[in-house]
Amino acid sequence: MRAPKQCVVLIGGLGTRLGTLTADTPKPLIDVGGRPFLEYLLGEAARFGFSEIVLLAGYRADRVARYLEESDIGRALNVSITLRTEDRPAGTGGALWRAQDLLDERFFLINGDSWFDFNWLSLVLVDEPHSAIATMALRHLDNTGRYGVVGTDGHVVRRFLERPPTAGPGNINSGIYLLSRTVLDYLSATCSLERDVFPILAAKGILRATVSTGRFIDIGVPADLARAQAELPGWRRRPAVFLDRDGTLNEDEVGYTHRIEEFRWIPGAVEAVRYLNDAGFYVFVVTNQAGIARGMYDERQVVELHAWIQNELRAQGAHIDDFRYCPFHPEGTVEAYRQVHPWRKPSPGMILDLMKCWQVDVDRSALIGDSDSDVAAAVASGVRGLKVGRTGLLAAVTGLGVEYSAPSLSGRFD
Repeated sequence: MRAPKQCVVLIGGLGTRLGTLTADTPKPLIDVGGRPFLEYLLGEAARFGFSEIVLLAGYRADRVARYLEESDIGRALNVSITLRTEDRPAGTGGALWRAQDLLDERFFLINGDSWFDFNWLSLVLVDEPHSAIATMALRHLDNTGRYGVVGTDGHVVRRFLERPPTAGPGNINSGIYLLSRTVLDYLSATCSLERDVFPILAAKGILRATVSTGRFIDIGVPADLARAQAELPGWRRRPAVFLDRDGTLNEDEVGYTHRIEEFRWIPGAVEAVRYLNDAGFYVFVVTNQAGIARGMYDERQVVELHAWIQNELRAQGAHIDDFRYCPFHPEGTVEAYRQVHPWRKPSPGMILDLMKCWQVDVDRSALIGDSDSDVAAAVASGVRGLKVGRTGLLAAVTGLGVEYSAPSLSGRFD
């Protein structure tokens, strides 16, 4: 089953606890580190491969519409963005009910005022489409006073409280969900997912959850908004693993793989990518594609294959953050591609270009490939180079010796 491509974002709240900051600005558009908070969420959705974004707005929706028009953020992220506005407050469930004509059979839903740094696609592996209507991401906190508390038996939610009777440690609802359209059967024009819907689903045994670690913050109160101002911009800087493609992710016995039907995953490769996603690394593919220069196939076929690879990975809870390929070769038969090019490994051009586009922690990054030219490109770019051995990519990844820690924000959340 394919992973959903649609991500719905709830951005309709009043944000009254932020006082004058939201007097004329919806909470998700508050400036955090020089950009609207919503922009961080949209960037994450795009990074995880969501190509269709639906924004459910209410309070000061006109400001949201103006932001979308002036920033042209959809084009910048290469995603389609649809804005749906409610004419009066309807609650988190009511907003979803009123947008039912826009919803896919399965979709992600996220709160527009919180950030949770974990592998969103891990929910795909927990989801049981024949028995679960909703799957939610949980986060352990020492103080659950401001959040819904969730009790589980394995991945099955047995208890859902919109607010706990007393503050203390527990697993909270982080506000990121994988939903089936069947959830609409439990909604009405005005209702709350947290108060009216999730407790019923839990009682029926059709609500799933998984606990993830990672940096979490809700900007709903001034103290945490200030903390986000100071820390959130830097959270996007993370180590990366650059992966060669042919011979590293897929078998390369024939050479010049460019057709979907020819692509064969190396055993453990998908698990290796998911391991890196779960650990918080950026994962990039950097691949020489001299077959283009030799006239064997064209760039369109490479792009289509990479889109297929992404879909295959997302269905298994993994993803590639970005792809780079080099179509040039000095001995190419196609004149337009016959040249020495700085992107062709062992030159580091593809890696350096990704470093310009993403906030990469170079000192904790590595490249893994199956050839000496891969390692040389890594050295030239300033990252560690590893040549994959007979044990395969999964063993190379787990043996990196580069640990990524995504520490949570400490302290109280009230």
